Amino acid sequence: MPVLRRNLARLVLGAVRWKTVGEVPTRGVLVGAPHTSNWDWVLTLLLAWRYDITIKLLVKRELFVGPLGWLLRRTGAVELDRKNPAATIKQLLEEAEGGDPWLLGIAAEGTRSRGEYWKSGFYRISRQTGLPITLAFLDAPSRTVGWGPTFHPTGDVGADMDVLRDFYADKTGFKPDGFTPPRLREEG
Repeated sequence: MPVLRRNLARLVLGAVRWKTVGEVPTRGVLVGAPHTSNWDWVLTLLLAWRYDITIKLLVKRELFVGPLGWLLRRTGAVELDRKNPAATIKQLLEEAEGGDPWLLGIAAEGTRSRGEYWKSGFYRISRQTGLPITLAFLDAPSRTVGWGPTFHPTGDVGADMDVLRDFYADKTGFKPDGFTPPRLREEG
């Protein structure tokens, strides 16, 4: 099955003229941006399949209905109750213990529409677990999807977010007006 998925991803990405770049992470918290379209999920899935990795992608519980729910579960998505995320996060943190490959994917913008702040869960999870943050991205104009830098947050929220702002400054989603620039409420 992994060879089939890898070849299918390579074929589909090539057919739609998207290229993949970057060094594949094995453990950590993935921040995916810009998140402006449902196509972001498709490209993330193809990227994971292309490199034969599994990403536990946090997805709002409301989408886990009918055939879509089955598909999301089969592709590694994890239901997140946004009113009470603590139980899901606790379970994921327990899974992250140890040295096995483990990747948690979070669209920190939290929505496909422009907002004021990013959700800070990715940052808190990284700080609590000691896992690094890898910046995953897509850039629609260049038709590129991949992995950016990986770093351990320092605890200086503003300086750490500057890393994200610098990296995502030249990345453009499918719907550019929907992108929320990287900024956490905790920055003041």
